[in-house]
Amino acid sequence: MRSVLSGLACLFATFAVGDEPAFPLTAKRIVFLGDSITYAGHYVDVIDATVVANGYGPEIINLGLSSETCSGLTEPDHPFPRPNVQTRLDRALSVLKPDVVVACYGMNDGIYHPFSEERFAIYKKGVNDLIDKVTASGAKLVLMTPPPFDPVPIQGTGKLVPIDAIQFGWKTVYENYDREVIKKYGDWVKQQSDRVAMVIDLHAPVTSYLEANRAVDPRYTLSADGVHITNEGHRILADAILDAWGLSDRKTADEEDVKKTAARQAIMKAAWLTEVGHDRPGINAGLPIDEAKQETSEIK
Repeated sequence: MRSVLSGLACLFATFAVGDEPAFPLTAKRIVFLGDSITYAGHYVDVIDATVVANGYGPEIINLGLSSETCSGLTEPDHPFPRPNVQTRLDRALSVLKPDVVVACYGMNDGIYHPFSEERFAIYKKGVNDLIDKVTASGAKLVLMTPPPFDPVPIQGTGKLVPIDAIQFGWKTVYENYDREVIKKYGDWVKQQSDRVAMVIDLHAPVTSYLEANRAVDPRYTLSADGVHITNEGHRILADAILDAWGLSDRKTADEEDVKKTAARQAIMKAAWLTEVGHDRPGINAGLPIDEAKQETSEIK
């Protein structure tokens, strides 16, 4: 499985992988920003554990937040206004002072509607603001395309709706949302490679993996709801990122080490989200940073 995932992932990084690891591995602090996929964070846990297993030592902080956008858009039926990373970005950069920021937005920014130039322009402005703010802070930015929205697992449930539907949103997703919105957003992100330190395509390796498995099982999926991927899907994301960072020929982290890393990451994620602040309801407050660090030090 590892060789298949890595082989697919290495095809889709827009950073040329060479003999030496790329700059993220030599950073002191890497901060991940993103929506619920990043907040779930298994791909970040795998990256963290793998980087350590291969002798590198950047501090990796997961500051992902469920429901978040970079555009500030919210669909009408969402239970609360979606949080916007722009409202916490300045403080995150000021408090955390990262060398590298890794950002993945787009899944929620289309708000599950058919494509519109107006929403696309708002998304592009959100990404441009992200680029400008991170660059001004002195950090290097790694932009990632959104992974695919997969309609297959919710076909026949009434949660996919045609273009002439009355309402669109996270409960009633436009049936061609991936092909006509998410992929288009990702294609534009890939075009920004001359403005940031690195761009990584997460859409293509996941799509290719799904296509390969659906040749055997047409209902195969990596997501029960089309958005939130399984740990297997997170592994594909992690492999794409690690390959882009120059760790194509790498030692695989032990599963027990990944579990311990995940436990530490969960504690620190809650602590840093509380320290930085955010606008999303329903997130439990984390420990004060010093207490969180003490607690994570006891996970051995």
